[in-house]
Amino acid sequence: MKQLTIFLFAALLLCSCQTKLKYELVWSDEFDYKGLPDGDKWDFDTIGNSWGWGNKELQHYTVARTENARVEDGLLMITALPEDGFPKTYTSARLTTKGKGDWLYGRVEVRAKVAKGKGIWPAIWMLPTENTYGPWPKSGEIDIMEHVGYEPDSLYFTVHTEAFNHTLGTQKGNAVYLPDAEDEFYTYAIEWAADKCDFFIDERKVFTFDKEGDASDKWPFDQPFHLLLNVAIGGDWGGKYGVDENIFPATMEVDYVRVYKQRQ
Repeated sequence: MKQLTIFLFAALLLCSCQTKLKYELVWSDEFDYKGLPDGDKWDFDTIGNSWGWGNKELQHYTVARTENARVEDGLLMITALPEDGFPKTYTSARLTTKGKGDWLYGRVEVRAKVAKGKGIWPAIWMLPTENTYGPWPKSGEIDIMEHVGYEPDSLYFTVHTEAFNHTLGTQKGNAVYLPDAEDEFYTYAIEWAADKCDFFIDERKVFTFDKEGDASDKWPFDQPFHLLLNVAIGGDWGGKYGVDENIFPATMEVDYVRVYKQRQ
């Protein structure tokens, strides 16, 4: 067992060294400060607050409010709470790098521990900055990691395009069984190139989406995208089996965010 542990550690170390040789760091947040998320790197996205928008989620996304998004002890904490005095039953935060971190190709990695509990829906994902090919899903979506609390041992890795999306039941992705997904930190990453997107958990490749021709309905991923981090409550997927009121406060903890470009 000890030899196996040493072998796995060595393999991960080798992968990490290879990543550093292949890529160079161009953007990061190590969360080595305290208070609100760094305003030079993050904005608060509130588009999901409309009742007619999105996935029928139950949270109200707040702005610059440490109850829902704060940095402490070297971690970004995105917290969902049941609260009165807001248009919806719960409050949470959705952070975005749009206009402050927008990238075409490269490696994006986020080390995080997901929020847990039935009804929770934390995500690490990417959207196009300019919607070159039109509104969702025409310009694409990259879900680096999604988790729904009623499946505590599972994580999802998905892309959406006009041809491949959940409204048609044609989305491309993979579900990964990870028994301690809610209790441990993992590094969720994507390596995005001109011909494919590779998805990883701790350097273990778990899904590849290959380019199928140049048509934008199948490959809109030739334009800059930005990163989003959020904790949703309920919704068509996250709330499929209701919301357990005993799970709050429910927090996704983020250790770091790092973005790399491939070396020339």
